[in-house]
Amino acid sequence: MAAQIAAVCIFIVMFFLIITERFPRQYVTTVCGILTLVVVFGLCMHSAEAIWKVLNVESIFHVGFWYAPGTAEESATGINWSTILFIAGMMVMVEGMAKAGFFRWLCMRLAMLVHYKPVPLFLAFMAMSAFLAMFIDSITVILFLAAVTVELGKLLRFDPIPMILSEIFCANLGGSATMCGDPPNIIIGTALGYSFGDFLFNTGLMAGISLILVMVYFYLAFRKQLSAVQITSEDIASLPDPASVITSRKEFIISTMIFACAVLMLVTHAQTGLTVAFIGVFIAVVSLIAAGTNAPMIIKKLDHPTLLFFIGLFIVVGGLEETGILESIAGLIGALSGGNVRLMIAIIIWLSAFASAIVDNIPFAATMIPIIKSLAASQGIPLSTLAWALAMGTDVGGSATPVGASANVVGVSVAAKNGHMIGWGKYCKTAIPATVIVIAVSMLMIFVRYC
Repeated sequence: MAAQIAAVCIFIVMFFLIITERFPRQYVTTVCGILTLVVVFGLCMHSAEAIWKVLNVESIFHVGFWYAPGTAEESATGINWSTILFIAGMMVMVEGMAKAGFFRWLCMRLAMLVHYKPVPLFLAFMAMSAFLAMFIDSITVILFLAAVTVELGKLLRFDPIPMILSEIFCANLGGSATMCGDPPNIIIGTALGYSFGDFLFNTGLMAGISLILVMVYFYLAFRKQLSAVQITSEDIASLPDPASVITSRKEFIISTMIFACAVLMLVTHAQTGLTVAFIGVFIAVVSLIAAGTNAPMIIKKLDHPTLLFFIGLFIVVGGLEETGILESIAGLIGALSGGNVRLMIAIIIWLSAFASAIVDNIPFAATMIPIIKSLAASQGIPLSTLAWALAMGTDVGGSATPVGASANVVGVSVAAKNGHMIGWGKYCKTAIPATVIVIAVSMLMIFVRYC
């Protein structure tokens, strides 16, 4: 009982500190992770076995961690090293692509293709945001896309806020389509043994249909601002040529080839047996070799705080699972639904969406995985059905508020640094209806396809 109370208290304190942002979130999860190991497992449970199980280091030395033909299930207890290594590898690759000017070139090139016309530009940037987020972390996508949008806004004299708001939402929506698109999906995929193709043919279909509806919605929401934009030939003449933003042609070609290789390996990893951990490490090594003398700089610019955040988070959630708290929550959801599959799906997807709109969706997804596993086992429901509901709820629900997902925080910050303030009212006015549309569509599609 003491261990359960301690684990819950640590978890609540961690969530409160993450929400209030009083301290850097990586420090919060790291300290709370250490407290879980010392207080919950050490002082309360006196269990060295629980500590070792949650640290999960031995999994790295198993062949199945790197090469697993067929569908292999990764333990969801403790630190999910597959997630950590994959995200780190993608970070290294993205740093190389950014240094070569890939993202700015892509944005400028796309703007040129639509002749800088307001409405086509608006729709094209939404589509590009969703597409890029399918393969690259949505934080990175928004970081560069929002910066280029602000730059275009200055040169073409239009308000970039409508475009940034729509790009943020579409990045989160696009990230829901694949296993590597959004951190919650990476956690769900590696923990439950789902492949890139599994996500693409399930959440991907929901995201694709929702994207069409969302693009129409955002166009209608901002049509007055878009129609007021007047772009002249003089404005277009002042824009830089897309080729001029490429810092190194050689690095650009190499980084593009590495990106294509990463996409190919992810799409085929269910057939090749190569795990996401192997893919992440392989891509990181190749990227660093290609970087040559710039490799130390790329390693230095790696987002170490995010990796540290994940490690501490996994330990704290592991404490909840080892003490039986998550199993009790699963039992409560099962009792509320009365065994009704559709009601259970509705509870999971709307609860996930609501919670992710208030708190960071990453810790919520990590917390819910053991819960849906327990529900599937006790209620006789296919685990995949609950997994797709959880994925769509956490990925899209986080779009509703400025703090619901990391991409939102980054996009709003980029706009603010350039003098374009996006308050909660302005953000939520368009984001909440869009979120409700996607969650409702996703729930209905899950009902039709799986129930």
